[in-house]
Amino acid sequence: MSSDTTLQTTEAGVDTDIRQRDIVVGVDGSDESFAALRWALQEASLTGQRVNAVYGWTHSWDMGSEPDSEEQWAAMRHGIAKRLRDWVAQASSGMAINEDRVKLTSVRASGTAALLEIGKDAQQIVVGRRSLGRVARWFLGSLSASLAEEAKVPVTVVRILDDEEASVQDAIANALTPGDREVRFDMPGSPLPKNQRPIVVGVDGSETSKHALQFAIELASIHHAPLQVMFCWQLKDLGVIEGYENAVAPISVGQERAEHLLDEMIDSIEIPARDIPDDFDIESHAFHISAAKGLIAASRFARHLVVGSRGLSGMDAHFLGSVSKQIVNFADCTVTVVH
Repeated sequence: MSSDTTLQTTEAGVDTDIRQRDIVVGVDGSDESFAALRWALQEASLTGQRVNAVYGWTHSWDMGSEPDSEEQWAAMRHGIAKRLRDWVAQASSGMAINEDRVKLTSVRASGTAALLEIGKDAQQIVVGRRSLGRVARWFLGSLSASLAEEAKVPVTVVRILDDEEASVQDAIANALTPGDREVRFDMPGSPLPKNQRPIVVGVDGSETSKHALQFAIELASIHHAPLQVMFCWQLKDLGVIEGYENAVAPISVGQERAEHLLDEMIDSIEIPARDIPDDFDIESHAFHISAAKGLIAASRFARHLVVGSRGLSGMDAHFLGSVSKQIVNFADCTVTVVH
């Protein structure tokens, strides 16, 4: 299914623009946190938001020996502040950023704890995705995945593919491809550069996914990007289908039901008219596939993927991973998890 959609719009008399709140971004000097900081600054340059760059540090692993006098503590705080200023200056190179719109925060706490506390009232928290292998992620998890699960506000995870990981993946692709033809792991992805690809949002009819859809609409409007709404369904997701109360519905009937539910989801979203530009382009699609598989596949052709945090819980989540956790760990593009 592919359909153009007309959204309901509301009058702009009541200011409900959550973009008035800060973007909180975690920084630690790594390449991935640099990418996250640069993404947050670029976003703020479009929205006028303030960016709060947060460095959560602990002396046990990144600050050397613990100071034992006020003078030494003062020197350490001065060093941290300089480090933050240097990171922001480097990340904002070439951007028109008002210094008054950038706040620098350092706190003696783990990165996750600092971001959860400082970002609890933010418009979103932004982090870079750490480059762990698939097995290591399964056993150890990652800051980005745990943060996306614990936060109460949207969490954006900016993905970078480091050179070592990319070269190993290319080597695997070539080893498994017969003949002398050289191939790349990232093929056959989208032929479009990232800034021309669509924003994709996964929906399932839950209230959380409606919040994700609203976030994605605002994001696409800011960037004047096309928006693709995806409902990845299985028969258990469709409820009782009329005429098949005591039988398993054929896939074709399920597809028709899924398309109908998707249209209803989109029609239920109300966005202030001021937030939808004249050139806004939105399409919707329903696919018979599990949500994690479908959305991870879509991430290879998207510039940004937005999902809700709804997923598994308890032991199932521990062993199988929630949909949002799988997407954060394995998507090929930047991801926002909305709560």
